[in-house]
Amino acid sequence: MPADADWSALRGRFPVLERRTYLNNCAYGAMSVGVMESLQSYIRDRMEKGCDWNYWVERNEAVRDSMARLLNVDADEVAVTTSASAGINAIASSLDFDGPRNKVVISDFEFPTNAQIWYAQERRGARVVRVAEEHGYVPVENFEQAIDEETAIVAVTQVCFRNGAKLDIPAIAEIARRNGALMMMDGYQGIGATNFDPRTAGVDFAVGGMVKYLLGTAGVGFMYVRRELIEDLVPTVTGWFAADDIFAMETTRYNPSSSARRFEMGTPPVVNTYVAEAGLAELHDVGMAAVERRIAELTAVIRHAAGDAGYTLATPSDPARHGPMIAIRARDDAALVAALEADDIVTSNRDGNLRVAVHYYNNEQDIETLFAALRRHRDLLM
Repeated sequence: MPADADWSALRGRFPVLERRTYLNNCAYGAMSVGVMESLQSYIRDRMEKGCDWNYWVERNEAVRDSMARLLNVDADEVAVTTSASAGINAIASSLDFDGPRNKVVISDFEFPTNAQIWYAQERRGARVVRVAEEHGYVPVENFEQAIDEETAIVAVTQVCFRNGAKLDIPAIAEIARRNGALMMMDGYQGIGATNFDPRTAGVDFAVGGMVKYLLGTAGVGFMYVRRELIEDLVPTVTGWFAADDIFAMETTRYNPSSSARRFEMGTPPVVNTYVAEAGLAELHDVGMAAVERRIAELTAVIRHAAGDAGYTLATPSDPARHGPMIAIRARDDAALVAALEADDIVTSNRDGNLRVAVHYYNNEQDIETLFAALRRHRDLLM
């Protein structure tokens, strides 16, 4: 779609926006008409056919192809997972922490999923090192100090779920590469809102899920694995969909796929793949370059409105250092979210912050509605 996209028409695909001011895309993306129709399609298929494994496998492959297109990578570099947790666990299970490279570098920005999985590897010999946050950001220099020749993998978020800050992933990846370490990015709070190419960024792995900016639902995710790594990494967390031939029903040996599918596990969430395919189709229809531009326009409006109102941002003001979420400091963040909910404005909160997260279907009126409500609830803000 061209840069002069008809945002009003695109907005019309999301019925919730007719009734509510929806600014909670960092928790769950709005449901489109296309996604609703995909659910109905699944129900029709189940009612008419009962069981159709060949078609269901095709849906899984369609999600893989669509995700690869979004990331500008090859389909055999993409695994379709049930969650970001499943992807990270598969990566962790393929690494050996017995040697001198036993360090895992994470940051203070991590979602519990990423942090907890790597701390769990301490039982296998891993040594987890956290890179500290400073004044709402984690500077690249802090990663430079933490990553060394003992580092096995650097595993960090793209965008912090608490305050919306976006790390300099290419710079961190370059430090990891220079020290011979692997680099994994958790893209759950960014991919689908940013035009991200893992090859250009220099990451070895990227994980995420369809529930937020990819406009799908919970229960289905993805993982990118750089092609050159696939053959040498053999996950021990596995399942029948990771096999070279899933219909061979092999029970005498472990024969993982030669593609990133080796990082998959058991039976895929069939209904979720219908939804994921439909959600990704919405993004392809608009184009990620246009999506990224539109979100940048809307976050700029939020930043400026907050500044004019005298509110305190927890998010860095530099647009290069934040994603699609802008976080505003609150005296009572839970009470503020509840007050806004009563005004039919959907937001969320973390760590004392009101999280305002836009997608391309939001508009300036949504932001005006939010700030009119914030004026009424000024006592709940910092």
